[in-house]
Amino acid sequence: VRAKMALAAQAAALGSPVELERRLAENPGDHQARFELAMIQNANGERMAAADNLLAIVKADRSWNDDGAKTQLLQFFEAWGMADEATLAARRKLSSLLFS
Repeated sequence: VRAKMALAAQAAALGSPVELERRLAENPGDHQARFELAMIQNANGERMAAADNLLAIVKADRSWNDDGAKTQLLQFFEAWGMADEATLAARRKLSSLLFS
């Protein structure tokens, strides 16, 4: 419950997903915009979209922001529950990226 509340509070401060999507359209390598969009997507219940955005960061630059994307993804998993469908799917994708 605490993890869910912390994630919701973080997402509330991030602003407009439309603006973040515009930034990504202009620069797909804008990891900060992608990270913030993932936070908003998660808060809106768009779990797989949020996970996919974080996975895209991990794929492009594994160490970005001191492993920030991977760390956030693990926090999502904790908040969603380890048996959650989105957790299971995203964990498989993360493992594939990290161990390929």
